[in-house]
Amino acid sequence: MTTSAEPTTVTATTPPPAAAPGLLARLADAVALHPGRPAVHAVDGGLDFAGLDRRTAALARALRARGVRRGDRVGVHLGRTRDLPVALLAVWRAGAAYVPLDPAYPAERIAFMAADARLAAVVSADAAPPVPAGVAVVRPDADAPEPDSGGATGGFDPDPLDSAYVIYTSGSTGRPKGVEVPNGAVADLAAALELSGAYRPEPGIVAWNASVSFDASVQQWIRICRGDTLVVIDDATRAEPARLAHLLAEHGVTDLDLTPSHWQLLREPLAGARVPRLFMGGEPVPARTWRELADAGIDALNLYGPTECTVDAITTPVTGPGPHLGEPLPGVRVHLLDARLTPVTAVGAVGELYLAGPGLAHGYPGHPGLTAGRFVADPFAPEPGARMYRTGDQARRSAEGLLEYVGRADRQVKLRGFRVEPGEVEHALGSLPGVGAAAVAVHEAAPGDHRLAGYVTGAVRPADLLAELRRTLPAHLVPSTVTVLDALPLTPNGKVDHRALPAPAAQAAAPGAAAGSDARGGVEEQVAEVWRTVLGVPGVEPTDSFLGLGGHSLAALRVVHLLRRKLNVELQLRDLLDAADLAGFTSAVRRAAAAGPSAVRPALTARREAVR
Repeated sequence: MTTSAEPTTVTATTPPPAAAPGLLARLADAVALHPGRPAVHAVDGGLDFAGLDRRTAALARALRARGVRRGDRVGVHLGRTRDLPVALLAVWRAGAAYVPLDPAYPAERIAFMAADARLAAVVSADAAPPVPAGVAVVRPDADAPEPDSGGATGGFDPDPLDSAYVIYTSGSTGRPKGVEVPNGAVADLAAALELSGAYRPEPGIVAWNASVSFDASVQQWIRICRGDTLVVIDDATRAEPARLAHLLAEHGVTDLDLTPSHWQLLREPLAGARVPRLFMGGEPVPARTWRELADAGIDALNLYGPTECTVDAITTPVTGPGPHLGEPLPGVRVHLLDARLTPVTAVGAVGELYLAGPGLAHGYPGHPGLTAGRFVADPFAPEPGARMYRTGDQARRSAEGLLEYVGRADRQVKLRGFRVEPGEVEHALGSLPGVGAAAVAVHEAAPGDHRLAGYVTGAVRPADLLAELRRTLPAHLVPSTVTVLDALPLTPNGKVDHRALPAPAAQAAAPGAAAGSDARGGVEEQVAEVWRTVLGVPGVEPTDSFLGLGGHSLAALRVVHLLRRKLNVELQLRDLLDAADLAGFTSAVRRAAAAGPSAVRPALTARREAVR
């Protein structure tokens, strides 16, 4: 790590990349050099690079035929299938920017994002996706048949300043906000990750694990454009650690992106197996996890970077005694500043991280004031007119000169890889009928298990509020619990005192649930014991729901994993999340037990062949 003439500007030891080739140009090279190499494996089939080229070209032509032009935005409303990478690349070939619309999101939120982004079209497997009237719907199979033979048509060659994508993140104003990233920033990221050694020179087999709504997924499109093979992990396999571990081994996966929380679920299934290189991001790596990885000699990288700085800005191998952020990627400049934009130089002194360089996003479309407040003039830049991004992340320098993450300067948090603005959740909660006032806080139910907790005043039932929130918010924004209070605690200046909010654990169990009912069958008691262990609640009754007790997707994975070991049953994540209560889930467990144990096999196994 070196510093420039301005001693607090941290830059990379590796020189910044020269003019980086665009990703579509790199994809064209990969197609020309290795047309028969597998490009995509997915639950519904595979593609080699020649087939990928033909399918993306056909879909790009269909988009252009429906009026999509340079600078437009196109929604991508597809599940984790072969068509998802095809659609994202086709949008680029049509000259547009893609906007991911996760089908798992509530229809109301998808409709808001589609309207806010002013989509010209949407690629969807559904004939009538939840988008505004007038938005053209293009279905990959029905509207973009692949040519029988012959080469693909040439694609649009985007300008570096043209937008590549708009990804929506949680917004403190109560609505999600889009972050618009240019093509040049994505090309620079690809070159910087190669120069830094994060990407190996030889082609790899890369598992796509991140949600398409999470900017870590951008790395996967980089990898396929440079000639790597992409294994799209379907939802069922992604939700089951044992199945995912089997898939990684079956396909010889060399690289896997995941959050530290997800790694904790994979540790045991991967014990004794070859572990791919881990690209860890989305949330800070806990000290214990860092030491475990380092002591085991596992090849892992810690990646730091907000969506506004094109995925990754700082990286380091997970080695040594404890967590730190590492070194900026080539071309990235890092400033540690105080509230007056004065450099913070003292060892151990806390400042705010500002990032600068070619990876900055354009900003927040439709929100010029918000853009101006976060993307500010860079007084330390060697060139005039440069900007830097105010991350809101606090850091300090260690005695060894390493940057260490401290926390947030505001209330924003990262939960299971997703950015969460508590203000957005508070706005949604406070808008519900009967709620007088609302507050949201984060509590740690167990070491490393952070959850959202809601607090309200009014004559309301928490179960009703949670049900309504699940109808309008993505799962990662729905609180695990809602507690009704007589009044919210206030600071002396009249603001909500979030630190004085009570722990929600006392309200988690149903009334009268102490250590669980003795009048239940043996299977139900064993299931209840696992629930109590995972959720940290004192008791569980047959009518209690998993989500109502504070459960979430990662907690559900732990329950399924523990019951698989405890009862030797093959359960699916949906068995738990779809069950109305403990009694209903126990019935599913009994049915699974009656069916007998089955081999844990990923759905991709049967469809590994490449489609040419």
